[in-house]
Amino acid sequence: MLFNDHITNKVAIIGIGNVGATLAYGLLLNGLATEIVLIDANHAKAEGEAMDLTHAVPLAKPTRIYAGDYKDIKGAAITVVTAGAAQKPGETRLDLAHKNTEIFKKIIPEIVKYNPQGLILVATNPVDVLTYASIKFSGLPSTRVFGSGTILDTARFRYMLSKRFDVDPRSVHAYIIGEHGDSEVPVWSLANIAGMTLKDYCEANNMGCSTEDLDSIFHNTRDAAYHIIERKGATFYAIGTGLVRLLEAVLRDQSTVLSVSSLMDNYYGLSDVCFSLPTVIDRGGVERVLHLRLNDEEKSGLVNSANVLKETIHQLKLD
Repeated sequence: MLFNDHITNKVAIIGIGNVGATLAYGLLLNGLATEIVLIDANHAKAEGEAMDLTHAVPLAKPTRIYAGDYKDIKGAAITVVTAGAAQKPGETRLDLAHKNTEIFKKIIPEIVKYNPQGLILVATNPVDVLTYASIKFSGLPSTRVFGSGTILDTARFRYMLSKRFDVDPRSVHAYIIGEHGDSEVPVWSLANIAGMTLKDYCEANNMGCSTEDLDSIFHNTRDAAYHIIERKGATFYAIGTGLVRLLEAVLRDQSTVLSVSSLMDNYYGLSDVCFSLPTVIDRGGVERVLHLRLNDEEKSGLVNSANVLKETIHQLKLD
């Protein structure tokens, strides 16, 4: 749990581009935060977004929203970092690593300087690498620094499975683990609807469930960002909603299981790397990482995903 003087519902957002602004808007509509401070290298942009949002307050929830500087982070329960270079068409998340690591070298120490007791949530890509970098740059306990990870991939996965099996996506229980990116891993062995494996569900409902169908669902999940970026230039509504859900788990101390990126310690032999697994999130951040019973193919995929991330971390000389 956080220290008593941080039992607040103040949220700081650094980087007021599409994702940061969407997050602020979602928080306002949801009423989770009593105070939201917007920080951006372009202060005028942050001011404009704050002005626009405050004009919605009479129609939404009582919330103090303003543009600020790093000193205004003081007292925030959590700081969300969405700042960084955006992913361009044809560019992978890991291509962004060098650019955004340099940006984080400046941002993270400023957060800790003014708010050493708050949580840090990383939403900038490549999120796993930058979560690891943020732990290194901050010097904070690793439980208080985590990334949005595969919360979006998992939501996409559940949605696409729901369309295939004709049920509400909230009734589908399935996870994407590992890297938020090309090496991510679908946990088919534990995916279920009403406690029934997908195979059992298909048999009980006289539905087809071919390997080709499932492969297509995963490929569309993994590559969704590329398809969206090709069409509209960026993704922000779904990840913004995912971040709101993460902040709800923190601010309301819900002990919610979400697929976030955090520092691993001997997870199937994997350590000193950040990637996503179902994780209990509460007011103190990462309460615990759940240990899944993966099959051999999933274990192999997770090891490969971790190695991809470790290689990038090695190239950045963060380890």
